[in-house]
Amino acid sequence: MLVLGIETATPQVGCALGAHEGVLASFHASRGRRHAETLVPAIDFICRQARVELDEIGAIAADVGPGLFTGLRVGVVTAKAMALALRVPVIGVSSLDLLAFPVRWTHRRIVSVVDARRGEVFYGFYRQVPGGVQRLSEHRIGDPEELCSEILATGDECLAVGDGALRYAEQLQELTRVVVGDAGLAYPSAGSLVQLAHARALREEFINSWELAPVYLRKADAEINWTTREDPAPQPGPSP
Repeated sequence: MLVLGIETATPQVGCALGAHEGVLASFHASRGRRHAETLVPAIDFICRQARVELDEIGAIAADVGPGLFTGLRVGVVTAKAMALALRVPVIGVSSLDLLAFPVRWTHRRIVSVVDARRGEVFYGFYRQVPGGVQRLSEHRIGDPEELCSEILATGDECLAVGDGALRYAEQLQELTRVVVGDAGLAYPSAGSLVQLAHARALREEFINSWELAPVYLRKADAEINWTTREDPAPQPGPSP
């Protein structure tokens, strides 16, 4: 089965095509917040590179987060629209799972960390198992101090990967049992997305396009700002 993977949870935009023989073509670019402008031309590009027509695609996989609100929305909406138009099922995969997958060979506990902005990170813990990784915790959001405390509590040697790990590398590296992955492991890979999704497609672990939903873990910045404007702090009344 031919799978199209769409990855937009972070500042990087990515897409890939893959089947049982592996990844056939992929594209990745970091262009700030220009996800909407980049994604559709990128999908067209990899289809031409792989000499694949859209009607040959059997399933669409999307990174559902957690991640940045705007990017997630672009990726999920595009995946749903294409799945509906092509009449194919979809598969949602976590951004934190995608960060952990390329380092599945490590003997260390894996900590996937996505920069959530505003001094916070999304994170999750994983360990190596035969053929891949196993998630050990729910996806969480917190500040770097909370993350460091949880790492210390494990008592394990850890490998931290993701743009959040790079941003707060100094704090993480103060923990003697933590190694921070390099820049090549900063963002989820569309190639990894296709690999994970293809295995799930063979097990027919699909959902319908309308069931695909992003994982935000917190409100969008605009919604938070609007709530703040609508519910200002009470002001002291006039003096008698």
